Amino acid sequence: MYATAPVTATMSLAFRWIPMLESYLQAPEWHYKGSRDPKFRGGFFVNIEDSRADEVRALLAAIRRDRADMIRFAEAIAEAEKIVREEATGYDLRPLYPKLPAELAGLVEIAYDTSNAASLHFQEPLVYHSKAYTEQRQSVQLSVETGIERPFVMSTPRLPSPDVLELPIPFRHPGLEQLFLSRIRPTTLTALREALELGDSQAAQLAGLLVPEPALAADRHIAAGARIRYWGHACLLMQTPDVAIMTDPFISADTDATGRYTYNDLPDRIDYVLITHGHSDHLVPETLLQLRGRVGTFVVPRTSRGNLCDPSLALYLKSFGFSAVEVDDFDEISFPGGKIAATPFFGEHADLDIRAKATYWINLGGKSIYVGADSSGLDPALYRYVRRHLGRVDIAFLGMECDGAPLNWQYQAFLTKPIPNKMSDSRKMSGSNAEQASAIVTELGADEVYIYAMGEESWLGHVMATSYNEDSFQLRQIAEFETWCANNGVKSGHLLDRHEWHWSHP
Repeated sequence: MYATAPVTATMSLAFRWIPMLESYLQAPEWHYKGSRDPKFRGGFFVNIEDSRADEVRALLAAIRRDRADMIRFAEAIAEAEKIVREEATGYDLRPLYPKLPAELAGLVEIAYDTSNAASLHFQEPLVYHSKAYTEQRQSVQLSVETGIERPFVMSTPRLPSPDVLELPIPFRHPGLEQLFLSRIRPTTLTALREALELGDSQAAQLAGLLVPEPALAADRHIAAGARIRYWGHACLLMQTPDVAIMTDPFISADTDATGRYTYNDLPDRIDYVLITHGHSDHLVPETLLQLRGRVGTFVVPRTSRGNLCDPSLALYLKSFGFSAVEVDDFDEISFPGGKIAATPFFGEHADLDIRAKATYWINLGGKSIYVGADSSGLDPALYRYVRRHLGRVDIAFLGMECDGAPLNWQYQAFLTKPIPNKMSDSRKMSGSNAEQASAIVTELGADEVYIYAMGEESWLGHVMATSYNEDSFQLRQIAEFETWCANNGVKSGHLLDRHEWHWSHP
């Protein structure tokens, strides 16, 4: 999301990716070696052989030339924040507006909070219509999944490759919907070529990516009862004959794989997709694009509106051509036989003021299901309020990545006033530890609890870059929590790859 939403995209481009490409060009061999060293998995090393350094040099020159407006917008933000830090001292803010860079005119408001600290607030819907946002940056690459881990998504640009079909079209392009719907509605190469506006060579490449017959799973729908399927990481699919609800879609692209659910196992229609927050392992563009035409409504948490590091998930999804509704804490959405309620999400964002995060309480098939994502049990009393308002939970899903990445790993490009590494390292993007998870389960009264969203699936390393061993703190905390569950009569499990729960319901 941070690479597409306009304010954060400009900051990422100017203050992370351009410096990273400059660093690569100074030492291509060092970058390539570092990117392939397991010790530095998830580090900001560019995984491109030094023989292609000239292509990276040309890419950097093109970015500076073609994205000058974006770069200048990011620089304007840094200048404006400096003005606000130095000159907004508790007095009238009106004299500051003429001093702001011209690029921000009409797009920002300066405001004090009740502690008399001033900050910029962005008119984000308008920024989507400014020079800071251009769909010409967007393109889609299509290729066959090889099973080999791809370069880390946050550090390596995708250069042209003879085995990759490059489509210079925006994410909302209607041809993409037709392409991905062909999984369930067979079509012809001619129709897809027209829809995607392909030339002769592109059409020939696309032909090599298509299969003559769909391989859809016969059990992708259910005729009775209710079920939950775990698809890996934080992705769950909940189904009855009347409704299908998916959380944080992240789906294996290898449709020939065994031991995991893939696109062939998807129902033809997903009524609701619930997004818990905007981190790149919970809001995955590659998966989102492949759901075009199959999702009724995306349900997303409401943003704080205007906070630089808290872009609107709804605006982001609408830029993809999706329908999205925002929910606040305890807002409810009813569907045949049940309801979805948004519930609070504490922590996990390195103590930044990010409001676009939610957990969900779902009533489906006569059971109540709590989807906790990476929420932290910082204050157990919160979950007492959830239970009091919505009732006891039958099945809970909790993330226990309890020693996450530091603030600078995700958010450094957005900090116009750098902070010391020691301070950054103290502010982790962490979920619950054993003690916190135990408190959540106690307060919710859950009968069953499952640990998920740990980044352990082999096919998501290019996004998660997680490396655990038997001595990892996170896994030791999970073991401690499962021991607590066993001692307290709570059924528990540590999910990996796939799992299914099925129950009957009148």
